[in-house]
Amino acid sequence: MFEQNAILAHIRRWVEIESPTERPDQVNRLVDMVMSDHTGLPVTLERVPGTDGCGDHLIVRSNWGQDKPGILVLSHLDTVHPMGFLAGRLPWREEGPIAFGPGIYDMKSGACIAHHALRAAAAAGGGPLGVTHLYVSDEEIGSPTSRSLIEALGRQAKYVLVTEPARDGGKIVTARKGVGRFDVHIRGLASHAGAKPHEGRSAIRELGHVILALEGLCDEARGVTVTVGVVQGGTKANVIPEEAVAAVDLRVPTAELAEELCGKILGLKPKTEGVTITVTGGMNRPPFEQTPAAKALFEHAAQQAAEIGFELIGIHTGGGSDGNFTAPMAATLDGLGVDGKGAHTDYEQIDCRTIVPRAELLRRLMMTLA
Repeated sequence: MFEQNAILAHIRRWVEIESPTERPDQVNRLVDMVMSDHTGLPVTLERVPGTDGCGDHLIVRSNWGQDKPGILVLSHLDTVHPMGFLAGRLPWREEGPIAFGPGIYDMKSGACIAHHALRAAAAAGGGPLGVTHLYVSDEEIGSPTSRSLIEALGRQAKYVLVTEPARDGGKIVTARKGVGRFDVHIRGLASHAGAKPHEGRSAIRELGHVILALEGLCDEARGVTVTVGVVQGGTKANVIPEEAVAAVDLRVPTAELAEELCGKILGLKPKTEGVTITVTGGMNRPPFEQTPAAKALFEHAAQQAAEIGFELIGIHTGGGSDGNFTAPMAATLDGLGVDGKGAHTDYEQIDCRTIVPRAELLRRLMMTLA
């Protein structure tokens, strides 16, 4: 039913249209191709114009089963690699069963095999439930322009299948941590570092206290991580620094911990008299917790995989995806894409031997979920 080399050639066509999130013109070139690839299929296409500097989104709906909650497939077409990566540091190449290219693992191969699974399901007359495949253009920056669309379609779905890449030798993702992002702005008082240092209030000194307080919130036992990833401050070496800023990343596995940690971060208080701290931000991806319905979905998928001939193993991971948005409202299964490694690197790659079994698993899910 599926032929590895034919699908790999199709993946290559998608990979060779470089589509960094910040280049909506390039993302839209790929959307054009994806739309063309659906010619002749029993589907309807809805192209949602991009906003806020992002590319367009594409909704593909099967002509069958749209009268009841069905299957939503989530994919993204944007990548992190800048333009020119394909001609420079990461050209398309094949070395035995391994294929390399920017965005091939995260996640053009996963998006492409889902397309082939839908094509095969259509050829068989469709399954009990309708299939809606959403391709978005901004996942790599947190899905700011597609989140409302993802959530709207998620509320209409019974099952959500996310084609992010498989992990650690083929494992799929059954839960993800929620992701919070915060900006900390500290204002002190400038003065001459030599003549009148006592009159100043150092924002950078206060930043040191803030970093220790924030990273002190890390709790391995509860799965909480807080990372101060970017800091800036000061103007000259001989000036007591008046301002300092920090960008903060939060990862939490449950909604309860998200509420608790957000409160602590937003409630930071200065330790230095005369210094103010302003914190903005919050959760930009809610925790993806495995519900009983999602557990049943995983068990069904594992049975299908066993019939194909491979063991399906589920893991929890700290990275976020668009599945975080749908997990609270519909049974969600993630990491259904092709196996490989090196996401976001100059050695990003897939194991081509996993193309066919992964496409077959997606086809079976489209045909058997009811």
